[in-house]
Amino acid sequence: MPRLSDSMEEGTILRWLKSPGDEVSLGEELVEIETDKANMVYEAPAGGTLIETIAQEGDTLPIGQVIARVGEVGEKPSGDGAGGGREPEAAPQARTEEAPQQAAAAAVEEPTSPGPAPAPPSGDGRVKASPLARRMASEQGLDLGALSGSGPGGRIVKADVERAIAAGPAPAAAPAAPAAAPAPATPAEPTPGARERPETAKGAVTHEDLTKLQQTVARRMAESKATAPHFQLSAQIDMTRAVAARARIKAEATQDEVVPSFNDMVVKACAIALREHPRANAAYRDGRLELYSRVNVGVAVAARDALVVPTIFDADLKGLRQIASEARALARRVRDGTVTPPELSGGTFTVSNLGMYGISNFQAVINPPQAGILAIGAITETPVVRAGEIATAHLMGVTLGCDHRVLYGADGALFLGRVRTLLEEPLGLAL
Repeated sequence: MPRLSDSMEEGTILRWLKSPGDEVSLGEELVEIETDKANMVYEAPAGGTLIETIAQEGDTLPIGQVIARVGEVGEKPSGDGAGGGREPEAAPQARTEEAPQQAAAAAVEEPTSPGPAPAPPSGDGRVKASPLARRMASEQGLDLGALSGSGPGGRIVKADVERAIAAGPAPAAAPAAPAAAPAPATPAEPTPGARERPETAKGAVTHEDLTKLQQTVARRMAESKATAPHFQLSAQIDMTRAVAARARIKAEATQDEVVPSFNDMVVKACAIALREHPRANAAYRDGRLELYSRVNVGVAVAARDALVVPTIFDADLKGLRQIASEARALARRVRDGTVTPPELSGGTFTVSNLGMYGISNFQAVINPPQAGILAIGAITETPVVRAGEIATAHLMGVTLGCDHRVLYGADGALFLGRVRTLLEEPLGLAL
């Protein structure tokens, strides 16, 4: 299993693009792998013949574990070429172990174990399935509980869902469901002090496996809150001149020109401020500070059931329109699943915007090991007092989340003040 991102610890085989016996060239697409950051196509590290695929579609393996063997050109696949063996010298033993695991996974049991043997559906009703198979079944309206899995331990993989789709809708065998309902229908004498079972109180309970990306987000956010001493600084920024400036840019832009958004303006303002306040462009690692020479601003993008942060590299050196073009392209690749791990790495600061959802203020979790994250709220036209008279202004709420090990209160306040100045006088944001 190759390491396809800096934080990747394991990967899931989604789809083999070559079959045993096929000849592959160096750099040719070999297999699609789900990582903690994106679905990636792994290219063959060497040319030759694909002897066997050891890992099956839907299998999750740690970094470094063998997933396939590529031999000399013309070399024949071992055995049936379906990935049954492991190492040649251990092939007989491996075949006897894998037969019950792959060909008859549903019947795998521990013959002498005193405890209950693992079965495809667990005792709490959860069905073992790969994330890809679960998504495919959900999109097609298939009941995973009605499928039999061919993966290790009876796990349902992509091929099982594809077979079910090809077979068409199965005859409704659901009358068995009422048989599971005698419990509510048999109100035995109430036992003093008895409590209702949690399953009944909550109704039907389903479980959903996290994707690699969701697992990584959950782990990193929990790690951030547990290890980084957060504190927040909030402010309101008068975006009146920025609103007017963007309106002029939009009016003068040609049909093919990208019009920067307010978020692009925030990214550029942060980039300039990060260059001037290097402690905000730093991280805490192993008891010391890391100060970065490059200013790489991550932009939080809502992907399918997850949060992804692609990076705009050297944002302090780029014009506003270039930042706008890159931000749109990155967001598009995040949403269609084609963003690459290098585009998700190397960030030194993060901007997270929920203003488009009508959120006025919020506190964002720091993206470790970065020193800070800026949470952006909606721009609203609000009554203000100017020179003793009531007027209106376009105000935007912002909250800077800081790691107190790197940024102290005064450091964070100076950085946020510079961001505010740049946005309130947007001439400093060069196109």
